[in-house]
Amino acid sequence: MLSIVIPLYNEAQTIYKVLSTVSSVALPSTIEREIVVVDDASTDDSGKEVERFCQSNPNVMLNFIKQDKNYGKGAALRRGIEASMGQFIVIQDADLEYNPDEYSILLQPILDGRADVVYGSRFMGGNPHRILFFWHTIGNKFLTFLSNAMTNLNLTDMETCYKMFRAEMLKGINLKENRFGFEPEVTAKISRVKGIRIYEVGISYYGRTYDEGKKINWKDGVRALWCILKYNIWAKK
Repeated sequence: MLSIVIPLYNEAQTIYKVLSTVSSVALPSTIEREIVVVDDASTDDSGKEVERFCQSNPNVMLNFIKQDKNYGKGAALRRGIEASMGQFIVIQDADLEYNPDEYSILLQPILDGRADVVYGSRFMGGNPHRILFFWHTIGNKFLTFLSNAMTNLNLTDMETCYKMFRAEMLKGINLKENRFGFEPEVTAKISRVKGIRIYEVGISYYGRTYDEGKKINWKDGVRALWCILKYNIWAKK
């Protein structure tokens, strides 16, 4: 089973469509799916949209978890990972920047017995990529470069949302970040798992502008920089 973990915060305009897509995307015939949505105390109608989807699609295996207050994306992901029941776990944002039709691309190296973790890179392959922010790209590549230098990996997109894991491996990691530090923290910690096999595949990317709902900003980049140093030098456990 593939568990699709969706941290949700104020995405009422997109979450119903995301759930519709995630629930209908083609997977290998032997793989069932479970959707785990963690609402991080949204202040808009995001929760109502999830409930509306559940009522309209009673046959979809969906676990809807509500946080009692806004703890942050990392905390929502930890809650969702803990609740997941599948053999494999993939992270899915509640917006439309990534294409769930590409789950099979990430899943294949794992099913082939070659990988334990697969990153979906927005900077490799021939899939479509929306052209947006120059400085975001520079910042992303700098953070990936620094992370690689610390972990001795050669990833092209450490900050990607699309990461797929063997569940037992991910659940065996002690994750601590509450907000947007999940990406550098999990990368630092999986890089130290003995015998870990990490692959990367090219994916498409349909990024949003801030007017369209993009939330991440320069402060999150500074936090990511701090987390790269923290989890590779001072707080390895």
